[in-house]
Amino acid sequence: MPDKSSNSSLGGIGESIAVTFLKGQGFKIVECNFRSVCGEIDIIARDGRALVFVEVKCRKNYNYGVPQLAVTPFKQRQISKAALVWLSKKKLFDAEARFDVVAIVLREHELPVIEHIRNAFELAY
Repeated sequence: MPDKSSNSSLGGIGESIAVTFLKGQGFKIVECNFRSVCGEIDIIARDGRALVFVEVKCRKNYNYGVPQLAVTPFKQRQISKAALVWLSKKKLFDAEARFDVVAIVLREHELPVIEHIRNAFELAY
């Protein structure tokens, strides 16, 4: 059974790497770790005019496949619902928005492998 505390610390490290990476790509970070009863969004950012809801998946290796495979249809629905809650709270009903995934593999003593998947999925609810 995986250690939950090491998974959450790995997730936090992955999110920090993703924020730095996205800033380097010209994104403006709006909010991190938005939680609602529907689900959670790791990073909310602006890419030009578009609002981007970013799911970060981080792994230590490829034993369970590439990290982005963990963004299942169920997870996509949770993220979508949380995004709708966030947009509603901010009264951004006509905002241009998309869903991206940042997949990171953090092997010991190696630079992180980062894959940014734009428009990774459509609104699902």
